[in-house]
Amino acid sequence: MVIRPEGFAIWEAIQSDLDRRFKETGHVNAYFPLLIPQSFLAKEAQHVEGFALECAVVTHSRLEKSEDGLKPGSPLEEPLIIRPTSETVIGHMYAQWIQSYRDLPVLINQWCNVMRWEMRTRLFLRTTEFLWQEGHTAHETAKEAEDETLRMLDVYAAFAEDVLAIPVIKGRKTDTENSLARLRPTPSRA
Repeated sequence: MVIRPEGFAIWEAIQSDLDRRFKETGHVNAYFPLLIPQSFLAKEAQHVEGFALECAVVTHSRLEKSEDGLKPGSPLEEPLIIRPTSETVIGHMYAQWIQSYRDLPVLINQWCNVMRWEMRTRLFLRTTEFLWQEGHTAHETAKEAEDETLRMLDVYAAFAEDVLAIPVIKGRKTDTENSLARLRPTPSRA
């Protein structure tokens, strides 16, 4: 899918407004890798279960000329997955960054693209590769995490209603939707 300038201008306006709102709540932007080692993703079997059939896999580096045209060159020692989401790499990094409750809260946002080779089509919603925004936070207590979730829900709802003129009904995610959040590592206390 190509996003023409008029369409991309809409994305830029959405991103700019939301980015300002996120930063007003103390969130900062970061960027995480597009390619994730397969073993890295496999560490979180439950997480992968929901995305495994939708992943694109890179198995070779470079292209080489052959009689039949270009062919994949050197096989990689380990296949790389084009991120369907960033939970596994972000969870891994948080486990390294957070050594104590003193390192909390961590309030990070990421603007990126992701790829999902979905089995079902979602015409007009998205294609295989799409632009993405994801916030990832870590807190000292479950109460702080829940308060942050509700605060950000209000930010998203206000944006949808006030800027996009889309009515919002706030509610809890289903158990399936929420299962990804339970997989994030819990930082240890020092």
